[in-house]
Amino acid sequence: MRHPQRLRSEQYLRLLKNEGMDPEELILIGKIVGLHGIRGELRVYPYVDQKSHLCPKARVILEFSGEKYCPFTIETAHAYKNIVRIRFQDVCDRNSAEALVGSGIYMPRADLPPAEPDTWYWCDLIGLAVYDIQGVYLGRVDAMIETGSNDVFVVRSKDDEILIPAIGQVVSEIDLKEGKIVVDLPEGL
Repeated sequence: MRHPQRLRSEQYLRLLKNEGMDPEELILIGKIVGLHGIRGELRVYPYVDQKSHLCPKARVILEFSGEKYCPFTIETAHAYKNIVRIRFQDVCDRNSAEALVGSGIYMPRADLPPAEPDTWYWCDLIGLAVYDIQGVYLGRVDAMIETGSNDVFVVRSKDDEILIPAIGQVVSEIDLKEGKIVVDLPEGL
């Protein structure tokens, strides 16, 4: 499971229409976190486990400061440890690349690989209702936290917030069609 987010704004909707993309299907897949070298390469922290979607010729949308959106085509991409070094077409030097640092990278969902068995994209889990195994409503998944060892559901109700580990011993069922998650909470949680 990885980072969720969908992008929305009037400018964004116009851009997508011009690019032939469905706004409901554009997913945040990474963030540009720094520069690499002097030839316009960028360091990207991917928000999905598979890095294969950040590959040459892939079309992405960059979000600048939450208000400007622009399509780019990836020219080169190299995975390195937990990041991907990429260079976009028409970004040929460090100065041009520097303006892109901090940008979110979005991609149409149709271009992402399908989730592997028993894994989900975070954006599919946000908003799902959460119940315990007795059927008691606990709240809705409001956010996800990546801890390193496992992901954590941030479940909010009117009065409370519960952090639930997204591990097999706790999560009994995830049903996207029904819009619910069933959990078997350990004592004390």
